[in-house]
Amino acid sequence: MNKKWLLSLAVATIFLVHTMTCASTVDAEKKVFAELTALIPQDRIVTVEDLHKKWKQIQNKKSNAVILDIRTGAEFHAGHLRDSNNIDSGNPYLVPKFWPEPDTEIWIFCRSQHRATYFVSSLYRYGYKNVYLVHGGIAAWAEKSYPLFSKDFGEFKVIKYDKALKEEFITRQLD
Repeated sequence: MNKKWLLSLAVATIFLVHTMTCASTVDAEKKVFAELTALIPQDRIVTVEDLHKKWKQIQNKKSNAVILDIRTGAEFHAGHLRDSNNIDSGNPYLVPKFWPEPDTEIWIFCRSQHRATYFVSSLYRYGYKNVYLVHGGIAAWAEKSYPLFSKDFGEFKVIKYDKALKEEFITRQLD
C-alpha cells in the first residue's frame, strides 16, 4: 500500500512540476512577445487596407517600398501578393544583404502577425527606421478578397477564408 501511495505521489509531483514549467514558458513567451512589440513604433503597425494602398502605389510605380512576405516557401507559393519578396521568418539576418539602407521602406507580414512581430522587432534592433508591421497578415488580406498570385493559378481572390485551415506545425523528437 505504501509503494502505491509513494508512486502516486511521485507521478502527481512530476505532473505538477511539468504543468508549472509549461505555464511559465507560455507566460515567458507572452512577455517576450510584448517586449518585442514595444520595440515597434505604434505608427508603424498598419492595417491590410494600408498595405493594399501601398501595394497599388508599387504596382503603379509610385513607390519603391519593399513588400516582404515572411511565411514559409510553401505558404508563399500557395498565394502571395504580386511582386512581393519572400524571406522565411527565421532569417531576418538576410534583410541587410538585400536592402542594406536603414531608411528602406519595408512592409512585412506573415499569416496572422505573430512571426512578423518577431521579425520586425529584429529589424528595428538592427537599426532600420522605416519598417511596417501589417496587422492581421495575409489572412486579413485574403478576408478582404484582395488579389493573390501564384505561379500555378495566376491571380486569384479568396471568396471565403476559413481560419480553421491554418498550417499545423508538428514537432518530433530527434533520436
